[in-house]
Amino acid sequence: MKSGAAVRSGLLTLLCLSVAMLLSPGAVAQHQVDPLTPAPSAENGQMTDETPSSWFVELASPPSVEGTSRATLKAEKDQFRAAARAAGVTYKEKYAYDKLFNGFSITIDRSQFGALARIPGVVAIYPVSKVQAPPPLNPNDPGMTSALAMTGADYAQSVLGLSGRGIRVGIIDTGIDYDHPDLGGNGVPTASPGGPSPNFPNSRVITGYDFVGDNYNAAGTGAQLVPNPDPWPDDCAGHGTHVSGIVGAHGSIVGVAPNVKFGAYRVFGCSGSSGDDVIMAAMEQALDDHMDVVNMSLGADYTWPQSPLGKASDRLVRHGVVVVAAMGNAGANGLYSGGAPGEGHLVIAAASFDNTQVTLPAFTLSPDNAAIGYTPAVAAPAPPTSGSFPMARTGTTSSTADGCAALPSLTGKVALIRRGTCSFYVKAFNAQSAGAAGVVLYNNAAGFVSPTVAGTPAITIPVVAVTAVDGALIDGRIAGSGVTMTWTSNLVNEPNPTGNLISSFSAYGLAPDLTLDPDIGAPGGSIRSTYPIELGSYATLSGTSMATPATAGGVALLLESRHKCRGHDARWDWGWHSRCNDGWSRGGHDDDDLRAADVRGILQNNAIPHLWWGNPGLGFLDNVHRQGAGMLNIPDAVLATADVTPSKLSLGDSKNGPDHRTLTIENNGRRDVTYDITHVPALSTGTNTFTVSFYLDSATVQFDKTSVTVPRGRSAKVHLTITAPDTLPDHGIYGGYIVFTPEGDNDGDGDDLALSVPYAGFHGDYQSIQVLTPTSFNLPWLTDAAFSAKFGAGHTFTLAGTDQPHIIAHFDHQSRLVRMQAQKVGDAKPLGKTEPDLEYFRRNSTSTSIFDFPWDGTIVKRDGTTFAAPNGDYQLILSVLKALGDRDNPADWETFTTPTFTIARP
Repeated sequence: MKSGAAVRSGLLTLLCLSVAMLLSPGAVAQHQVDPLTPAPSAENGQMTDETPSSWFVELASPPSVEGTSRATLKAEKDQFRAAARAAGVTYKEKYAYDKLFNGFSITIDRSQFGALARIPGVVAIYPVSKVQAPPPLNPNDPGMTSALAMTGADYAQSVLGLSGRGIRVGIIDTGIDYDHPDLGGNGVPTASPGGPSPNFPNSRVITGYDFVGDNYNAAGTGAQLVPNPDPWPDDCAGHGTHVSGIVGAHGSIVGVAPNVKFGAYRVFGCSGSSGDDVIMAAMEQALDDHMDVVNMSLGADYTWPQSPLGKASDRLVRHGVVVVAAMGNAGANGLYSGGAPGEGHLVIAAASFDNTQVTLPAFTLSPDNAAIGYTPAVAAPAPPTSGSFPMARTGTTSSTADGCAALPSLTGKVALIRRGTCSFYVKAFNAQSAGAAGVVLYNNAAGFVSPTVAGTPAITIPVVAVTAVDGALIDGRIAGSGVTMTWTSNLVNEPNPTGNLISSFSAYGLAPDLTLDPDIGAPGGSIRSTYPIELGSYATLSGTSMATPATAGGVALLLESRHKCRGHDARWDWGWHSRCNDGWSRGGHDDDDLRAADVRGILQNNAIPHLWWGNPGLGFLDNVHRQGAGMLNIPDAVLATADVTPSKLSLGDSKNGPDHRTLTIENNGRRDVTYDITHVPALSTGTNTFTVSFYLDSATVQFDKTSVTVPRGRSAKVHLTITAPDTLPDHGIYGGYIVFTPEGDNDGDGDDLALSVPYAGFHGDYQSIQVLTPTSFNLPWLTDAAFSAKFGAGHTFTLAGTDQPHIIAHFDHQSRLVRMQAQKVGDAKPLGKTEPDLEYFRRNSTSTSIFDFPWDGTIVKRDGTTFAAPNGDYQLILSVLKALGDRDNPADWETFTTPTFTIARP
């Protein structure tokens, strides 16, 4: 095995040389660097309403895992229900929680929303976020072999003898196909959905629970919104089975930890989304079932670590469960795009790297039968496996090659069309209208593309996509003597041009409280794994959803290694027994007391930072707030005999000057070790949240010593001062790595491994970010329920039905607290709140999407009593507390006051 330390050392040396060349004297003040192709963007210019519809209600006492008796929790809930009935508040209770959160999730009509604040015992209200079950992002078909090699899982299995034996992993997802032979089943599908299943539980899927049933969809309507669970946590969607296979399949597919046991917790129906209230109920069940690790390949983008799901996840970790969660797939939506549960302060948030290999269906080209791998387009007919056709170009210049205009006759030919300018559907439809027998789209950037040609009328000819390199090859042959393509049933193995680079969809940090997230990365782009038998048994998906189980499997191997050391397993040889006998421990804890909260630090210390996706040839490390500590490195995490705490540094903003930190190195090896200490910068990002830009400007780091000797069984401290880069644009995010490289005998044991600590910070005053921005629609507006117009002064509302005043506003950034008040014209102060304060509010997903804040005419006074505002002239005041603002400091608030309007009840 090439050690992680060697790989890490090579990358860091390359980066230092590149930065030294580009930051030489005479360079410009700011050092922006552009990717070879533009960063993905989700911007669409549309005013999209993203207002939540369900809510968490938090009650006063801590949950039971923090010591509150069940009797006290029951009494508080009973008091809430009684008080709500007495006040005439109508709501639907979805879930009641005791263990990890004290309160409810409810749905309530917005016209009664303000009444929640009046119920005694309510301490906070949070929106329930919808969590989409991620669809396949790439239908390529690579094996797991290359993904296992990327993290060293293959080495951990074959050389270190690890398999996850004795570790229980809870999968909170779409369920698990426990009929699948790679997951302990007998290969025979269950006779009927929800019926008796001879395969549950089985030798691998040992427990589980269905929380929702097949029809549930949190984004649906009517009966879809009502959970209707059955006794079997089977999987009719596929995602959970795929995730489980990555963690621990053992059959045709071999996962990271092929001998773990599973708990299956189904929180999605056969399609659509779930709510984080359902997910929290599953987390409480996983705690009851004594899971060692919980995998959540899901999340609510743009949310806070302090959200109910984030806090509940942290409580799971504090009570002995390692929680691994997806950072999210909102990379195209810019900075601060991760979410809970991944951003929980004790959770391991996983970023995604693209797989290094892909296996693709192929067609061949004349005259030499060159095989060209392709990706089938979604919403087009399946490509045939036989038949030959001449190929035609759609143009010879950049203005015609993209196929975005009407095309001349292509009858009987397969059209080659370049990506760009217009949608894949338009290209395919133009070719179809010209009589083409098929379409081959080729990328205009490195890597594979997964097109969709959904539209009306439907595309009825096969459409596939190839790489830019293969597209240029075909184009050249057409321009020469012409070329014939032949569809085949063959597969071709190809290196992935974006392999080992961060995936285009992987979300950016930081968290809204400036915590450094994600924590670590793993293979998530183009991963083949198990799938429900009824859906084909195996499939390839992409997402941080796939990186999460790769990480969770690595956690299982690490936990098993401690059991082996503790039990002196007979398979554990070449020096491990002596290390165990020497009292080897981690982070100050004996081997039989490895805390769940310590696991993340072990993984981060030994991870390997990777190069920038935008142009890896330049040698720059990718953003720390995109890849965290870097690629998961399982063997080094298992073998390392030292660690550095804290394992990541969240620096906050730089308005108060340099940041002073202390790192502690603990040596639990068999000899004294001297470490050289260096700083290696990573790329920074610029000001705009939604359109990410990249800069070389990096922090400077000063150490109180450049090397330190740590005696065996002892620890040492290093003090450092980190100064933000003055030349980085204001509101930029910078980061890098503090690296500890051992001097010594290099005998290949755990004492020889380099360790690193990622850091990230915000340049400038974080409170200077504007939350309420105008957008292209000149928001905020006073409007009505239909958003029919931006009303000026003098509009009248009757408050009958939906004829209520609304404020619609765009949130460019997350807000600590949102408050709306009503003020009668002529009064010096507001009459009171119109609804409860909203805690830890998310940002909008794009630069033009919005949130809606209606008023039903109710006023909540300071003492909690309420009254109906009399007819008259009013203004609404929307106040937003900045992300880390002080509610007692007026400078930390933004305020919008509507034009004067009239309430005139009939």
